[in-house]
Amino acid sequence: MLQVNGVSLQYGSKKLFEDVNLKFTKGNCYGIIGANGAGKSTFLKVLSGEIEPNKGEVVLDKNERMSVLAQNQNKYDGETVLRTVMLGHARLVAIMDEKDALYAKPDFSDEDGQRAAELESEFAELGGWEAESDAETLLNGLSIPASEHGKLMGELDAKEKVKVLLAQALFGNPDVLLLDEPTNNLDLKTARWLENFLLDFENTIIIVSHNRHFLNKVCTHICDVDFGKINLYLGNYDFWYQTSQLMARQQREADKKAEQRAAELKEFIARFAANASKSRQATSRKKELEKLTISDFKPSLRKYPYIDFKYEREIGNDILAVEGLTKEGYFENISFTVQRGDKIGILSDKSTAVTMLYDILTGKAEPDSGTVKWGKTIACSYFPLDNGEFFDGCSLTLVQWLSQFSKDHYEEYLRGWLGRMLFSGEEALKEARVLSGGEKVRCMLAKMMLEGGNFLILDEPTNHLDLESITSLNNGLVAFKGCMLLTSHDQELMNTACNRILVINGTKTFDKSCTFDEYVDLING
Repeated sequence: MLQVNGVSLQYGSKKLFEDVNLKFTKGNCYGIIGANGAGKSTFLKVLSGEIEPNKGEVVLDKNERMSVLAQNQNKYDGETVLRTVMLGHARLVAIMDEKDALYAKPDFSDEDGQRAAELESEFAELGGWEAESDAETLLNGLSIPASEHGKLMGELDAKEKVKVLLAQALFGNPDVLLLDEPTNNLDLKTARWLENFLLDFENTIIIVSHNRHFLNKVCTHICDVDFGKINLYLGNYDFWYQTSQLMARQQREADKKAEQRAAELKEFIARFAANASKSRQATSRKKELEKLTISDFKPSLRKYPYIDFKYEREIGNDILAVEGLTKEGYFENISFTVQRGDKIGILSDKSTAVTMLYDILTGKAEPDSGTVKWGKTIACSYFPLDNGEFFDGCSLTLVQWLSQFSKDHYEEYLRGWLGRMLFSGEEALKEARVLSGGEKVRCMLAKMMLEGGNFLILDEPTNHLDLESITSLNNGLVAFKGCMLLTSHDQELMNTACNRILVINGTKTFDKSCTFDEYVDLING
């Protein structure tokens, strides 16, 4: 068991946590959620001992081992892939190294023999004889083939390194497993493998993730970081979200009734306090008013942008027809037609193929052969994977930046749209070039809403977004009445916003009206 006792952490005047008391028990999976900057990843570092709290302590039961998903991808560049995984159990590797050193001694003594016997005993207790095969099994499950197990980590690309480091964290059946964004850069197959592994994992798991599908699938509890407190709730992310929304709504309604009653009491007192015949009633109401307290309920530090894609022009019968589209190195002879109501999720093992398809559809690139025919009533709005061309070196304020895409250039009108995307007050006067990744995405979404397109194309729109913005985008795309092409690693978004799945792997390999989950069930048999 991992226990947090009275933990507080403060940097200067900023309090991240205050008097946090939690117990993380065996057999449960805890998802850590909170607004950007609330301190989710910092809390994991406190749990791991990387950061020392100002007050309180983190206690891990004696003889229990904690494993942490490493964030530095280059840390093990000089180690082989297999050894990197096994380094997830540092004590086991230390024993192996000491044993090897002892047996390699030319003057092996009786004392060395005694030490070797002690090491062999501990090695066996820790499962050392199965360690190498266990590490290989993890790597194979994460789609790292045996041919790469002997390579140096420095020879792997970034996505492969992430998988090896994940295998390292999972290795050796740790008692407590800490994972910070474990699904980042994982393909669908590998992400599903990880889900199943964690569902079968019998010890304690603590996760920070923006992947709602993942949190829903594996979490038994949610730890909400808000207002310097960390509150523990039973259930997965969706259960927490629905419950929190209901509680907030009920509290607002209760506060509104209390405010109305307070106003009535004050009015009565003001009218009749000096009237002798009414003075007793006025005194009674004054006492009631003194007892009446408006709740000190605080709205969450989370801020949800308002995303709603509206369009003026209705869609006609002809929407989009793609015939025999080919681009060497990306895809060959792709054909499909978009019908009314189609919201198509596009998948590919080669992400650049999807981006190239979108660039061709929007006129940013030319195909080698084939045709693209848009209907006359269609107004397309495109969210590209790389939005650098809109922001790099741009010294315009956000108001000026958004004005480029608006028919109405009135500042207050533009500020209203920026406010929807959480750029209020001075935030709207930031220069476009200094925005963070998430801020750029929100600006692009504001641009798309202003354009009023009845056909949306979105290439990985959730990259850089926090959970709150992803949730708002998800709601906006579900409510959108036009047509859409969408590619996203966010499985929840793909499953709830799309009603047709199109797979392109060289050629078109799958095209069916179904949800993302139904597609996964079909390909898995």
